[in-house]
Amino acid sequence: MTERHNRILETLAQNKRMEVAILATILEVSQVTIRKDLDFLEEKGLIRREHGFALFGSFDDVGKRLAFHYDIKRRIAQEAAKLVEDEETVMIESGSCCALLAEELAQTKRGITIVTNSAFIANYIRHAPYGKTVLLGGEYQNHSQVMTGPMVRKYAEVFMSEKFFIGADGFTERFGFTGRDHLRAQAVRDMAENAQQIVVLTESEKFFRQGVEGLVRTEHTAAVFTDDKIPLEIDMFLTERNVEVFKVPVTRISSPVEVAAS
Repeated sequence: MTERHNRILETLAQNKRMEVAILATILEVSQVTIRKDLDFLEEKGLIRREHGFALFGSFDDVGKRLAFHYDIKRRIAQEAAKLVEDEETVMIESGSCCALLAEELAQTKRGITIVTNSAFIANYIRHAPYGKTVLLGGEYQNHSQVMTGPMVRKYAEVFMSEKFFIGADGFTERFGFTGRDHLRAQAVRDMAENAQQIVVLTESEKFFRQGVEGLVRTEHTAAVFTDDKIPLEIDMFLTERNVEVFKVPVTRISSPVEVAAS
């Protein structure tokens, strides 16, 4: 991903749908170049194309979430990847930050094995040069492209993993990290049974929200990777409970629309 790709995503996140010719003008590149960029982003599942137009989001919910705040999520994933060594086996649950982590690992860690219940992740990293993906079986959720149900637990039992990376939809001091879907939440808890460490990847805005069901309690969390907009009281709450908090800086990228207007 290049800086221009990030600017395209930021622009489409604001405008939802734009003409290819206008995007080329805003970014000061040829239409041939912008079409190549859009082809790349569509292949990644981050946007979709219509005749003469580019649209924010893909045909699936995961792709839409991944494109939103992409740059922050990518940097969170890059920091989390530093925990993993070559030849390691890790479990990764569904989620946009987790998809970018899987991509980073599959591109930089030799001999990595990724165990996941996310068909989206398995497809997202299929062209990466390194690594092996093990997709757990289960009941398939069309909208999230995730495997859920008792089969996930059964298949996860055969894998012993030092690290299990998960996303989150919310957080409370009482219940810890939370999710919005009870089937996916149960899958997370099942996969966590054989993991030595649970690591959470999430943007700081999730700490202002609360999901409907618990994923993992604070005392069972080894580390959190987020951005530096995490509320100070939550940062202190986690640190006091021996949870390592890693924060990437939030650098606001000027929108191409704003640049063109200035």
